[in-house]
Amino acid sequence: MDWLGIRFISDLYGAGLTPVEYSHTAALVIISYVIASVAGYATLSLADVAIADTHRSRILWRLIGAFCLGGGVWTMHFLAMQAFQLPVTVSYDHRLTAISLFISVIAALIAMTLISRPALTRHNYIGAGICVGIGVAVMHYTGMAAMRSIAVAYYNPWLFLFSIVLSLVVSLGAMLLIKRFRKPDQPFPFLLKLLASLALGAAIISIHFSGMAAVTFTLPATPPVPSPEYASTTQTYLGISTAFIALIITGCSLIAVWAGRKLERQRLDLERVNKLLLELDNTQASLHNLAHYDALTGLHNRHSFNTEIQKRMDAHRQAGTPMLLLFLDMDNFKRINDSLGHDAGDELLRVVAHRLRSALREQDMSARLGGDEFCVLAHVSDSQEAAQLAQRILTKMKEAIVLAGRKMVVTTSIGASIFPQDGDTAEDLIKHADLALYKSKASGRNTVHFFQEQLKSKAMQELQIEEELRYALTHDGLTLHYQPVFDLKTRAICHLEALVRWNHPEQGLLLPGHFIDIATNNGFIVDIDRWAMQRACSDLKKLHRLGFTQLRMAVNCCASSLERESLVSEVKQILSDAQLEPRYLELEVTENALMKNVDHCIAQLEQLRSLGIRLAIDDFGTGYSSLAYLRQLPLDAIKVDRSFIQDIPQDVLDFDIAQAIIAMGHKLRLQVIAEGVETEQQVSFLMDNQCDLAQGFLPSRPLPLEALTALLQKKVVNDFQTFKSA
Repeated sequence: MDWLGIRFISDLYGAGLTPVEYSHTAALVIISYVIASVAGYATLSLADVAIADTHRSRILWRLIGAFCLGGGVWTMHFLAMQAFQLPVTVSYDHRLTAISLFISVIAALIAMTLISRPALTRHNYIGAGICVGIGVAVMHYTGMAAMRSIAVAYYNPWLFLFSIVLSLVVSLGAMLLIKRFRKPDQPFPFLLKLLASLALGAAIISIHFSGMAAVTFTLPATPPVPSPEYASTTQTYLGISTAFIALIITGCSLIAVWAGRKLERQRLDLERVNKLLLELDNTQASLHNLAHYDALTGLHNRHSFNTEIQKRMDAHRQAGTPMLLLFLDMDNFKRINDSLGHDAGDELLRVVAHRLRSALREQDMSARLGGDEFCVLAHVSDSQEAAQLAQRILTKMKEAIVLAGRKMVVTTSIGASIFPQDGDTAEDLIKHADLALYKSKASGRNTVHFFQEQLKSKAMQELQIEEELRYALTHDGLTLHYQPVFDLKTRAICHLEALVRWNHPEQGLLLPGHFIDIATNNGFIVDIDRWAMQRACSDLKKLHRLGFTQLRMAVNCCASSLERESLVSEVKQILSDAQLEPRYLELEVTENALMKNVDHCIAQLEQLRSLGIRLAIDDFGTGYSSLAYLRQLPLDAIKVDRSFIQDIPQDVLDFDIAQAIIAMGHKLRLQVIAEGVETEQQVSFLMDNQCDLAQGFLPSRPLPLEALTALLQKKVVNDFQTFKSA
């Protein structure tokens, strides 16, 4: 069978033909593989350059790349044919040889066009693989048809078909491998391109040798003698052609390397520029976020709030519409932060911020001013809508939350002011919302208060009181009065309670109810506590020197003092300065002060008690302590609050409560002291219920040191027999 000049092996038998042996020169085979790989590398480099270049230049790079790949495949084929050794002379037809080169270049041009497009897809590589596979196969068999020799070539049809299929499969595989290696942002791009080129070279040379495996060369019984001049000329021509094309491929490769390096430099420069621009954008965005947003919650920060409130006020002033300002403060946040840790505190702040955003409308603004302080700017139509919005936020904040494995409810206090009725400037609006917040906290927390004019006058009054109180503290404006505490069994004075008084230059003698809260809220209640303890211990030492050595002194200790780490050392120093033994000092703390940080308070109280100082709970029954905590505290006494004593015996409920407290105190092995005793009936009730001690206006009002000394001397004379003798 002879089809398109190709003879198949079925015609071999019976034709009197003899198969001949042939071999390959290994060095030329290796050189042909190197040329195919170099051509592949140059082609891939030129394809990358074509992608990055302009449209007109892209056409030129494609032509160069096509000639490089097509010429490389053609050169590889004919070098491999030079490596093919037959025992007869072989020459090549010039026309068919040129046609095989043309076929190879055209196929390469189509493939080059497909893989050098700016937007590459999988179909581009598949199309390029098919073109290369068909082109190499057609070029190979055209080149084989160009052979002129007395030896006749016969092809095994199955191996012939296999070589064509292999050509397609191997070319497709090589192109898909190239696609994978050419992914953007791949590390080591030069190495990957080299591997892809070696794979392409291996694919091309494998096609050649699979085609050679399909052919069998035979000699007739009486072979003709070819012209040696023609064979020599042909070999010379073919050698010059392959050398010339190899030289061109080398030149193209050098151009490709140069272009590739240039492209790589451009790519690196572009990457650096893009990276710098990205870093600049990120830096600008970070600076903007730092300048305008809170890092923890993502809300606007104080700076952004100050800018926004002025802009919104101007807009609402121009439109003639009201604007709502809310100040929010989380109740007992410090206690949560101290007890559960700062991580839990931060998580709580993030949850509060999220809930705040969810309760607001898109046009409303929320900000974190610092700590646990938040604020809201909102457009409202009237005060009713403002109240509804504030109440919605308050309700949202009361939803349960899990922190550090504990489910709890954290409430919020809110103060509100409305523009323009509560202030025409940002400063006034903020100040008035803050006053309303202060009112909410003073009213029991977990509530909303809107600014009222009387809050401003009250704030001014409290500011004046604060200034005068600070001055009084440092200029002997404060004094102590002492109220005796009597033993109900013996009617003897057993100790004294020190009570602070303020000799106001205009208002006269002021009781603690007029100024203690102001001192507490403004952070100098600790200074008053320290001063009171120093003065009380000093005065008690004076009484001891007068002979009243049985007396002890009870001094109030506020929550802020109890929380301070230096409390124990300060008490020791005060006792040392007064030359007073610790057993003569009794510290009174309230239930609420103890409950703020139970573990810390217990540790503080245990240290104080280890010194010999007595400890008592003041105003028992009015706070939030529980029996579970009460039995853990290192206490010596409890003081029944005056509110349970003052209506006895008229109020049956107070009667029962006081009776229960006294019994409970004794069950806990604590001394029980009744406050606010003013009638003989109350004394009788206390004695009937075995109360230990009592103090109040019936036995004696609080007295200055001079009057107290006179009372004590009178009591000594009368042997402390009755209250009336005072």
